[in-house]
Amino acid sequence: MANRSYLYSAGTFPTAANSEKIRCISENNWSIPPAHKLLVGRGTETVPSMLWNMRIAIAADFAGGAALLGDLLRVVGQGLAGDGDFDECVARTTAHLDKQRDTYFVLETGEMVALGDEDPKEAVRYLVSRDIPDAVARAEAAIAGEDDEWLASLRADWQNHFDSFYSEALYFSFPDE
Repeated sequence: MANRSYLYSAGTFPTAANSEKIRCISENNWSIPPAHKLLVGRGTETVPSMLWNMRIAIAADFAGGAALLGDLLRVVGQGLAGDGDFDECVARTTAHLDKQRDTYFVLETGEMVALGDEDPKEAVRYLVSRDIPDAVARAEAAIAGEDDEWLASLRADWQNHFDSFYSEALYFSFPDE
């Protein structure tokens, strides 16, 4: 079984007893990819997990994160002109985000932070205070034309950075209320 990061959308700010409909966005095996980090890169906060009994989930502004990822995909795509697979990935991702649009993203990190040796809560604090802000800063610089090296690395391995499993049903899905 693969350990995964799980991305959802929600209409209300996530709490441990969230009763709002939770929409499935994406899951990614063995990592929290840059796409997930960027999607939770605006208004980022640590929140109680909906899956585990710890405060190890991350909530963020849906519209801001989706716009940031969209802008980065546009710039990455400028260097991949004619790559039909990348174009299909962007179209599939964009359509799914539009379909599952809501107020917040919720990133469930439990399976990923459990892989390391440090305390899961500390690992999530690091994600929120350093890793995610660093990814956002690099994306903003790349979009502004100021980080061509990072942009080239994204283009060279775009499948691992952007091509997660986008679906209405993930390994952990929530029934409609």
